[in-house]
Amino acid sequence: MKKALKIIGNILAWILLILALVVTILVFSSNSNNGVSNLFGFMPLTVESPSMEPTIKQDDLIIVREIDDVNDLKVGDVITYRTILKGLENSGDRLNTHRIVEIVDNNGIKSFVTKGDNNPVNDEQKVASGDLVGKWNETRIPKFGAVMRFLRTKTGFFLCIILPMALFFLYELYKFIATILEIRKPKITEQDEEEIKRKAIEEYLASQKQKEAEEAAKAPAEAPAVAPPQEETPETVSQPAAGQTADTQPEDGDTEK
Repeated sequence: MKKALKIIGNILAWILLILALVVTILVFSSNSNNGVSNLFGFMPLTVESPSMEPTIKQDDLIIVREIDDVNDLKVGDVITYRTILKGLENSGDRLNTHRIVEIVDNNGIKSFVTKGDNNPVNDEQKVASGDLVGKWNETRIPKFGAVMRFLRTKTGFFLCIILPMALFFLYELYKFIATILEIRKPKITEQDEEEIKRKAIEEYLASQKQKEAEEAAKAPAEAPAVAPPQEETPETVSQPAAGQTADTQPEDGDTEK
């Protein structure tokens, strides 16, 4: 049971390490790619507004894939693109994810009219092909976007990435040192084990003998006194003295007076 728990613990530790490495790669890749993480053509994005509800909800994590050919896009696809948002708290050049409702082809140059599923009207600005970032592949992890947002902060990155990785490496270093010490430790043969057992038995017997000797020394030195046997006195029979009469039986002819 103990061995099984140890194996499970090691597996969980490696899984956490792999997740930490993936998150680290995503964070650093987003810093070097205009704020967009890119892992082999797949981009995890956090949904910041409810404009696409109920299809995509706020704080969800969605996976967007790079677009190989703009001509493959069609009405109904959900795309992520760069746009300038005005009048919002974080206005400026930002990413937006909305659905294509119309495709405009102007002499081979395509642009896209988009709309949020939760918005009453279409977006004011058309999306140019050069502003496209990717197409949503319908992968969504509910509320995990909020976790990713926290991990991108300094506090979240330290608590959830740096600290667990440091503890993991310290634990692995401890196991490595313990293994080295175990290898260098001399191995005990069967003869050595038998010798150890023999010495242990001899020590035990010696201690028992010593204990018995101590108990014997504590016992009283004088033996208990035995009373001498009493001599039997013979019973004396008194004979009647001369002149004394003894009780006699009446003789024949005598009468009892």
